Amino acid sequence: MTKGGGALKDTEILDLYWDRKEEAIVETQKAYGGYCYSIAWHILYDKEDSDECVNDTWLRAWNAIPPNRPTRLGLFLGAITRNLSLDRWKGKHTMKRGNGEMILALDELAECLPDVRNTEDIVEAAELERLINHFLRGLPEKECSVFLHRYWYMEEYNTIAGRFGLKLNTVKTSLFRTRAKLRKFLEEQGVSV
Repeated sequence: MTKGGGALKDTEILDLYWDRKEEAIVETQKAYGGYCYSIAWHILYDKEDSDECVNDTWLRAWNAIPPNRPTRLGLFLGAITRNLSLDRWKGKHTMKRGNGEMILALDELAECLPDVRNTEDIVEAAELERLINHFLRGLPEKECSVFLHRYWYMEEYNTIAGRFGLKLNTVKTSLFRTRAKLRKFLEEQGVSV
């Protein structure tokens, strides 16, 4: 433990997991509780569900470390929280009229991103995140903004068209082409899609 009762470093927290000490969860909560809650909240907008996803994140981390030893604990935990939150959101929402925009957006992205199903894949997901960020930085500003408004903010096509003064078909075409570029970029980087 650090002097003065401060937060532990990631390496110290990981050592606690490897030693199978329950203090690992307490220290993880101290260091990353707010960060993981923020991720869950921005997907679920529900306190109870967000709290449950964060608690489930600690359990998943406990079960994954060891054998995994993530190089970036925050990214590892954030990816677990995001996946749990998205799964919970999908479980609570159906494709009713006026609903399901997040599911549609995620389905569109599924065709150009590899499937991440288990905790072991989450480590690779951190590298995928880095590659996607690199890809987005290389896009023209408007194309990047349209892409982010669809796949980060989960906005409807009509909303995006209005926001950027574009025709609906222009938005759909732009997103289709950007997804194709992303797929090609990831394949060139050795990511299996």
